[in-house]
Amino acid sequence: MRSHYNGDLLTVSAGETVTIAGWIHRRRDLGGLIFLQIRDRSGIIQVVIEPDQPELFAKAEDLRSEFVVTITGEVRQRPEDMVNQDMVTGTIEILAKDLTVLNKAAPPAILIDGHEEVSEELRLKYRYLDLRRPEMQEKLLFRNKVAKNLREFLEAEHFVDIETPILTKATPEGARDYLVPSRTNKGSFFALPQSPQLFKQLLMMSGFDRYYQVVRCFRDEDLRADRQPEFTQLDIETSFMDEEAIMGMMEKMIRQLFIQTMQIDLGEFPRMPYAEAMQRYGSDKPDLRVAIELVDVADLLKEVEFKVFAAPANDPNGRVAAICVPGGAELSRKQIDQYGEYAGRYGAKGLAWMKVKQVGNGVEGVQSPIAKFLSDEIINQVIERTAAKAGDILLFGADSNKVVTDSLGALRLKVAEDRGLVEDCWKPLWVVDFPMFEEDKGHMHALHHPFTAPQENDVEKLKAAPTQTLSRAYDMVLNGCEVGGGSVRIHNQQMQAAIFDILGIDEQEADDKFGFLLEALKYGCPPHGGIAFGLDRLVMLMVGADSIRDVIAFPKTTTASCPLTSAPSKVSAAQLEELAIATVEKKS
Repeated sequence: MRSHYNGDLLTVSAGETVTIAGWIHRRRDLGGLIFLQIRDRSGIIQVVIEPDQPELFAKAEDLRSEFVVTITGEVRQRPEDMVNQDMVTGTIEILAKDLTVLNKAAPPAILIDGHEEVSEELRLKYRYLDLRRPEMQEKLLFRNKVAKNLREFLEAEHFVDIETPILTKATPEGARDYLVPSRTNKGSFFALPQSPQLFKQLLMMSGFDRYYQVVRCFRDEDLRADRQPEFTQLDIETSFMDEEAIMGMMEKMIRQLFIQTMQIDLGEFPRMPYAEAMQRYGSDKPDLRVAIELVDVADLLKEVEFKVFAAPANDPNGRVAAICVPGGAELSRKQIDQYGEYAGRYGAKGLAWMKVKQVGNGVEGVQSPIAKFLSDEIINQVIERTAAKAGDILLFGADSNKVVTDSLGALRLKVAEDRGLVEDCWKPLWVVDFPMFEEDKGHMHALHHPFTAPQENDVEKLKAAPTQTLSRAYDMVLNGCEVGGGSVRIHNQQMQAAIFDILGIDEQEADDKFGFLLEALKYGCPPHGGIAFGLDRLVMLMVGADSIRDVIAFPKTTTASCPLTSAPSKVSAAQLEELAIATVEKKS
């Protein structure tokens, strides 16, 4: 039906006859001539229809946007004054000889030719029209290019693509499982996998020492711009490699991806311990494009009369820190109050501030409602430590360590974005040395997952001080987004049992949930580790999209629903009865 895609026509010699197929993108009738823009997934080409073919010209007069057509014609160079620099094919056009309308189209519910603002709900309801837009097609074609590049790298490194089950057993991965009822085992349920974690470990035990899979995963959790109930990850596992070797290979893979798809060299990836990331940036995925850092000043404020500072400064679990905003002294009181409200979302009870007018002049050199509580010496010391200059503003957090870290960590990014302080570049890094566990209300939780190996190999020492133990986990961070996370896994049954014990999982529960894994660990399990990359999130960053929904063909809304298909939906009483399921009406 077609001889060429539009994007291939630049390689065709002038005078050659071709046949193209696609949609009418635009139609212009200049009286004596009709110009068509024909769109396919490779791009847009201009077609000229001249009046010396009356039958063809009459057909073209009836064409409308989004009609599906094939056109046969002669490729020719455009006159110099008609070249369109905004089109890849802007130096050529097709002189039409024949035209066939394959299908007519109603006026589209979404404007495909143009930049009219359309609600996301409408875009998702008519997603098949939304995906016709050139900018959307470019994103999905780029996503395909990314996936192909990653596959080629892994294949060259002797990784094997192996599929793992979609219907599996519920496992603790940090979010709710999507459950699937079993018709043949009434009252029992499968779970959709949050990740192939256990199966890829079992593959290492099976002797497939290098595995990968571009895999669909499912998590029933609250959604944000970078979250979806079903998402795609590049899942990787390898035996006989430690964390340095794994990180080195993955770094090489991502650097090659950026060079080959975007002609960007990310350079070397620095390593940063988790504790340093939290202390300096208030985040375990720090955006290094923002130079603003959290600076601790508690030791300078322990003796001040201002209890808002003194109390947390003297509390072992408290923190007093500041961020210095260059040029921020020009902020109005209203703007400062708005930043205080923003910090309040993260638990902060207020936002103390200090505008620096002159360095080294104590109270006289600053403007601040808290200056009267501080001595000249302390003000000068705070300014010196934060490296503040005249014209800057200091924003303070004083509360529990968590509240200050979370609120100032978020605030540094908000202020930097508002004031144009985000460097236009790529800043990758590895965050390492995560705590093995975190304690919440007397209960231990694995910071990553319970199959992550600790840096402490002695079981008794691990049990004696679990919260002091670091894990062999590592996260790849790019411009403030975690694009990949992984770890070296536990390959020893005694260590795995000890981890379950610390997490409060008794022998019976461990056997019920993970008996197959513990059994497999008996039979010569090699040391192994892996990583998973969020493919949607990675592509979102690379194309500069605001949401992963822009790089997924058929995404869900923030309420985990699909406007296109009206899913999720009710099912018949007969289906529920067959599955032995009763539903409970939600009380109003």
